[in-house]
Amino acid sequence: MTRMRIYIVIVSVLVTLQAGCGSSPTASFYTLSPNGTPEADATAQPTARYRVAVGPVTLPEMVNRPQFVVRAGANQVTIAEMHRWAGPLKSEIPRVIAQNLAQLLGTRQVSAYPQSATDDADYRVYVDIQRFDSALGEWVTIDALWAIRSASGEPSAGRSLVQEPAGGGGYDELVAAHNRALARVSRDIAEAIRSADLAQPRQEGGK
Repeated sequence: MTRMRIYIVIVSVLVTLQAGCGSSPTASFYTLSPNGTPEADATAQPTARYRVAVGPVTLPEMVNRPQFVVRAGANQVTIAEMHRWAGPLKSEIPRVIAQNLAQLLGTRQVSAYPQSATDDADYRVYVDIQRFDSALGEWVTIDALWAIRSASGEPSAGRSLVQEPAGGGGYDELVAAHNRALARVSRDIAEAIRSADLAQPRQEGGK
């Protein structure tokens, strides 16, 4: 092979490599967000003074990863490498639940683990996510066991099994459905906190 042909081959390879690098897909990143509703505003108690701490939250190891895990069948999932959570779900979920509870309960004194691990909260919420399922273009399912421990009084526990439609076929719709599902879980927890607070003995002059 002559020098000219070698030169042409090298240039062709470099051009091909550059073209491949230029067309590489980039990952999309998503974040969960609170899902305020008129119902939340209507039930809010703006004078609530108690402090609430949310977390830690546990998750199935299968979904505890940056990539979206999407159901592809009854016994099959797909790891979506190009669609990722902007932050770990173990910190995103308590943050969103805390923000939902702040609106539902009418108090700003709600913190989320691990950003705030305060030990002097009047109520601490522990959440064990049993299922965090996503079916692209179909639905999402959240199955959450939760427990509320008060500084004084008996602990209470409950379960929220929520399924939300995720029509549209895109990942934005999938995230929006998870936001709505977490809002419903938050409403269940808020109602339990209200009930626990009403059951607390009151000193003269109020709490």
